[in-house]
This record gives sequence, C-alpha cells and structure tokens, in this order.
Amino acid sequence: MTIFSPDGRYGYVCSSFTPETVVISTKTYEIVGRVKQVSPFCPNIAASPDGKQVWLTLKDLGLVMVFSAEAPFDVLRVIETGPITNHVNFASTPAGQLAYVTIGGLNQVKAIRTDTFEQIATIPVGALPHGIWPSGDGTRVYVGIENGNAVTAIDTATNRVIATIPSGQAAQALVYVPEAAPTETAGVENLHPLGIASAASYLKLAAVGGASFTTVALFDQGLTQVLQAAVAGLDADKAYVLALTSNTDGTGQIEPIAQFTTSGAGTQVVSAVGPIRQIVFPREPRELRRYLAIIAVENGKLGRPVQLQQIESVPSGARALQ
Repeated sequence: MTIFSPDGRYGYVCSSFTPETVVISTKTYEIVGRVKQVSPFCPNIAASPDGKQVWLTLKDLGLVMVFSAEAPFDVLRVIETGPITNHVNFASTPAGQLAYVTIGGLNQVKAIRTDTFEQIATIPVGALPHGIWPSGDGTRVYVGIENGNAVTAIDTATNRVIATIPSGQAAQALVYVPEAAPTETAGVENLHPLGIASAASYLKLAAVGGASFTTVALFDQGLTQVLQAAVAGLDADKAYVLALTSNTDGTGQIEPIAQFTTSGAGTQVVSAVGPIRQIVFPREPRELRRYLAIIAVENGKLGRPVQLQQIESVPSGARALQ
C-alpha cells in the first residue's frame, strides 16, 4: 500500500510481508526513511490532511501505528484498536481532525483524535467494515461493509450512521470523488439494479458458552456461494478448521471446509467456495441440514468445537436465500 504526503514530497510504502515502511522522495526516487512496523502485515496506510502524521493499520495484531510525516519519521504512537483492523482515513470535523479506523472483528468504526490520540467514538456499522473514505467537505465518512453488501454513511458531527446503501458483494475499498456529479441526479442514467450481485445470506458463529465472535457471509455466485468468515475471539497463532457438522453442538459427521491458523490477535478471514447455502439452509428434510462450526486442531487432529452456528442469526433486513 502506498500513500503520498499532501504536499507531494514523499511516498510512504508499507508492507504486508516485511515489518518495515519505507519513505521515498518523489524528487530523487530514493528511500529517505525507514519505519519499523510492529508486525509485517499492513493492509492500509493514510497521511493526515495537515501533513503532520502517517497512520498505518496492522491487521494481524489489531493495531494502528502513527509516525511523523517528516524526517526522521519517528513513531509517535501504537494504538490497540481491535481484531481485524482494516483501513484508516481522516476527516476534519467540529471536534478537530479525526482518524477513522475500521475494526472488522468488532463490526465497528473507531474515531480517534490525531492531537491527543484519544478515542472519542465507537460506531457500530455492520459486518466486517473494511474500506473507508471521507467526503470532500469532511461532513461524511463512507464505509464499505464487506460481509454486509453495503456502504454506510457516518455523520462526522455526531459520529452516527445516517444511511446504509446497498452495494455489490464484499466491498473492500472505496474512493469519494468530490463534485464528480454536478447535480444530485446527474450520472444515475447509467446505474443498473444489482441483481445477483446483491444476493447473500448471513450467519453468526458464537463461542461455546460465550458471546458471538464470527460473522459469515455467503455471497451468491449462481449455483455456488463464496463463503467468507470474519473469525475473531480465538486463541492466537493456533490451527482451526471451519467445518460442516451434522449436529448443532459441532459433533456428529464432520466435513472440513477450510483449515486456517489465527493471527497474533486470534483472528482470521477465511474463505471457501461451494453450494454451502443449500446445506445450511436446506429445503429438504431436516436430517440433511448441516451446521457451520469452528473446531480446534489438537495434536494434528480435530478436537473440540469452539464456535457454533447460531440458528436464528440472520440480521433484520438481510436476504436469507432459502
């Protein structure tokens, strides 16, 4: 991921495999600074509009790092934000310059002051918020809801969601272009109904004996679906299997879908493809139904179920395709 300073002097390039962000001079094309990342997985980076700070997200550990936008590019703060910290962007608001961070594992956006690093708002926005971008005047912040097929609009004066806009499947990023349309109605003549691009089913998995942690979206692709699970609340750096089970308690016949290892924050985004909706929401007799579960891998073998599908878990207004 690359972002440029507002004055165009520097390009800041973070890494998703090497724990280092480099600063490049746009005049000489040489590396003029190196910033050590706390972890090697940075999916997003943003420069503050006042040209003083650079913020980057560390998805695997649920952190945000802030460093000075000017040499010697010192690290100013490391902030614990939450599991599956995705993107960050800025808005100038009545409360001052704020950084808005999407926290996929908590289904929240957090608003943080850039002067004191105080968190001033936690905004529920929907399942697995990802990309985020402010309006040109800073009065709105728009968020792509990856597991919700929507874009939410946040009023930066109140830090509340004021609109939810249906969109295509699995929104991961978006860009706001100021004055792209000269009027409110210009450009709509080329818009078309979303059709199958809006079709999805939604589930939740809850920890055994605990609260809900994992959201699951089944994006329809015709006869099959793309399953995407935003897994959170597990032990760090451990192996698990997302599976179909014949019993609601995660036992019985077990059919593994995907094996994964959690991040240092106990999270992961797990994907699979198949006719899964027809299995977890069957029209046929009850005995053919299967249930999603996350099962721990212990000594190389399937162990205990740790998260189970919540049967009545389709959110209000969501399409449950049965």
